[in-house]
Amino acid sequence: MAKKQHKKKHSFWKRVQLKYKLSFFNESTLEEVWSFRLSQLSAFVTVGLFTILLIAVTALVIIKTPIRNYLPGYLDVEVRNKIILNALKVDSLETLVLTQAQYLANVTDILTGTVTVDSVHRSDSAAFITANYDVPRSENEEHFVKTFEEEEKYNFTVLNANPTVTEDVFFHKPVNGIISSRYNAEIRHYGVDLVAGLRESVLATLDGVVVYTGYDPRYGNVIGLQHKNGFFSIYKHNELLLKEMGDQVIAGEAIALIGNTGDLSTGPHLHFELWHKGNSMNPEEYIAF
Repeated sequence: MAKKQHKKKHSFWKRVQLKYKLSFFNESTLEEVWSFRLSQLSAFVTVGLFTILLIAVTALVIIKTPIRNYLPGYLDVEVRNKIILNALKVDSLETLVLTQAQYLANVTDILTGTVTVDSVHRSDSAAFITANYDVPRSENEEHFVKTFEEEEKYNFTVLNANPTVTEDVFFHKPVNGIISSRYNAEIRHYGVDLVAGLRESVLATLDGVVVYTGYDPRYGNVIGLQHKNGFFSIYKHNELLLKEMGDQVIAGEAIALIGNTGDLSTGPHLHFELWHKGNSMNPEEYIAF
């Protein structure tokens, strides 16, 4: 039995390696024009190599040419990133249009004598928005407040001799952007990264004084503001600084432009840090981004 199997294997390899001759003859003279020898093994190897080469060329064409755009699901991540960037650009254009409209309105009022020059706000950004936080209460809210005040009239536990550091403090959002990296003190990331459009206005989060402006190789153009109640805010990776040391700013005023400066920056964004009396604070606990 073993001999028969050995003979079959031997005959198979012998048959596979057996060469055949293919000749081409001239029909008129019957002269052999061209011929070549080919075995079954060499034919299989040739067909296999050709198939591998064809697959490699096809994959290379799909990857390197626009044909890949027609493959379903291939560009989902790329398309999503483009949508986000386009949305940021549209937001920046909208801000620019508002700025130009405010500027033209100021010029019109000055030329017509409606307002004086000194009463016109700066129009380097659309940051000067007069917010009205005096929201009228509904009847249910008025009833609830009166009931609560009556019940807590003699409750001395509500009297706090040590008010919180954020009492009477309203934090302005430094930029309208998407959070790409959150606060994490364990890895010494003492702030949040906000992705926004290039050269979009960076706004002061509180009233304060500019105490630092400069360039850092890792963080690019940096500006720092000192605020009341011991707060200190830092704005990094800016394209351009609009304020100088000693300048007083109000909350919501443009102090810089979004940029991509510094070795630690991988795209247009703002690195925003908030400190209180030397301690780093998580900005998301105080500002709704």
